[in-house]
Amino acid sequence: MRGDATLVVSDTDTAIALKSGAVPVLGTPRVIALLEEATVIALGDRIPPGQTTVAMRVQVDHLQPTAVGGTVEAEAILEKIEGRRLTFTVSASDAKGLVAAGKVTRAVVEVERFMSKAE
Repeated sequence: MRGDATLVVSDTDTAIALKSGAVPVLGTPRVIALLEEATVIALGDRIPPGQTTVAMRVQVDHLQPTAVGGTVEAEAILEKIEGRRLTFTVSASDAKGLVAAGKVTRAVVEVERFMSKAE
């Protein structure tokens, strides 16, 4: 399974806006969100009703900056299923090359039970 997500970097995606740094380039938290989006797209509608997946581990190297106006394309490929854990290899690239790479592990959870823990 594979998922792809695209982002045109705006001012709201920058490290300054996300309070994760002092430079007006794509912030690492937004890179991670884009990679997670690609994992969700990869799963599509394959998760049964009443269940969902949540990220439980994110291991990402943010390798190069992307300026406002740049386009970043993320991909997620499901590499391993271990019980309720789904591990994806993820990467993001822009016109200059690789922006970020790593792994995202998601866990399949029962929505009701999961939400009861949050209340």
